[in-house]
Amino acid sequence: MLEYYEKLLTLKCFSHKDAMQLFGDARKTTNILYVMKKKGLIRSVRRDLYVAVGLGNKKPVAQPFEIGSRINGNSYISHYSAFEFYGAAPASPDVYVSTDNGFREFEFGGYHYHCVTVRSSFGITEQDMVRVTDRERTVLDGIKDFERTGGLGQLLTCLKGMPRLGEEKLSEYLEQYNNQFLYQKTGYLLTHVPQLGLSEAFFACCRRNKGRSSRYLVGGPGEEACTYLKEWNLCIPEELPGLLEKGGDGQKQVRSSAP
Repeated sequence: MLEYYEKLLTLKCFSHKDAMQLFGDARKTTNILYVMKKKGLIRSVRRDLYVAVGLGNKKPVAQPFEIGSRINGNSYISHYSAFEFYGAAPASPDVYVSTDNGFREFEFGGYHYHCVTVRSSFGITEQDMVRVTDRERTVLDGIKDFERTGGLGQLLTCLKGMPRLGEEKLSEYLEQYNNQFLYQKTGYLLTHVPQLGLSEAFFACCRRNKGRSSRYLVGGPGEEACTYLKEWNLCIPEELPGLLEKGGDGQKQVRSSAP
């Protein structure tokens, strides 16, 4: 049994199918997992997802982001959790997981796993056994979905914590999203994050693709006092320039208007 356990330790978090690739037979695998679960060597995270447990401390050997990456065949860490992965956001008990299959949200080990159902398969990388959006897509997803990044104030803090971005990648991903509102928001917000190293050519591209419609950056008509920015066809909260000056306060919670 110890031999089987050591093999599963290399996987950390796994499905029945993953384990069967090690043990070679479906029935044999089912029996092994049943016995190991009874002995406390593995734990069930959710249906058909298991995690190996340390012999000494009896705690799962897989970290939350590793677990989120293995929920199904194409799940990956995204939004606020991706910023956290890159060291640009404080630790949180909420784990945001994107996938095109969807899953029922669940809790395990003090963490809540949130499902973000998407149809976008670009900008995904694997680092240290974690499938995660790369830095460029992480920034765009955060701008696109404020509510999954803790609100606009927290997003600004996250953006200030990111290193230099690949301008070509960023432009390519914007083209794939093909969303005029995202061009508006990205162009406006990233002009206030100079350490990302974006050129005037990038912002000119955002302006060309922003469309003619005027939109509210957050909220809607009559919700709060706003200032209109003709350059981006955006209505922004009057207090936003102060937040941008400080780089976000990490506390202000404002919902995004619909794209």
